Amino acid sequence: MDNGFGETLRRLRTEAGLTQSQVAQQLYVTRSAVARWESGTRLPDAAMVSRLAACLGVEADRLLNPVTREGGAVNVIVVDDERIVLAHELPVIRQALPAAKISGFQRPSEALEYARSNPVALAFLDIEMGRTSGLELCRRLIELNPRTNVVFLTAYREYSYDAWGTGASGFLLKPLIEDDVRGVLGRLRYPIFPGGGGLRIHERMDGAAEPGYGGSGAAADGDGPWPGDPHARA
Repeated sequence: MDNGFGETLRRLRTEAGLTQSQVAQQLYVTRSAVARWESGTRLPDAAMVSRLAACLGVEADRLLNPVTREGGAVNVIVVDDERIVLAHELPVIRQALPAAKISGFQRPSEALEYARSNPVALAFLDIEMGRTSGLELCRRLIELNPRTNVVFLTAYREYSYDAWGTGASGFLLKPLIEDDVRGVLGRLRYPIFPGGGGLRIHERMDGAAEPGYGGSGAAADGDGPWPGDPHARA
């Protein structure tokens, strides 16, 4: 897996004249936790990234951008086991995210294999996909990269309740339309903004995600309707 985050963390820590143990003491974590972040075997969550940035005296973007290959296209995946449906979803999402690198998969195993070697910023997942559900795939993608945004796709609104505990950013009903996709982009946990030659993930220093594409910026784990559900908006 690409270790841009770990390499950047190690470089910034060295430039700050800090050892792994000193960083660990300031963050109240173990030295081995810092070592795992730098080796790429684990990634800190959003709150810890903000604390790391403050510890190193840099903006959070200095740590986050390598995860999404700053200056290049952000990786977006679409996973749906129905070939005809996937063929409809891909062009709609490409219209909403023209600067992103968008890859489609019918098999969850292939999507996971791709995510192991490519930092995925955003994943659109069908919920019902046979042996491996979209809910399970979401959990496994977030284990690989905690800053992967996940948006569930389904024809059945009631599945949104099953999705609440997965760490996903939103929920969209099929068939997809471009305006609905753009709407959910403004409510991602780690918003994607156009910038430079492609897209980037942006996060405030206080750890709260800023809204993108004109969305309300409502947190995905807050009160109210599921973020990004076009049928929940008045």
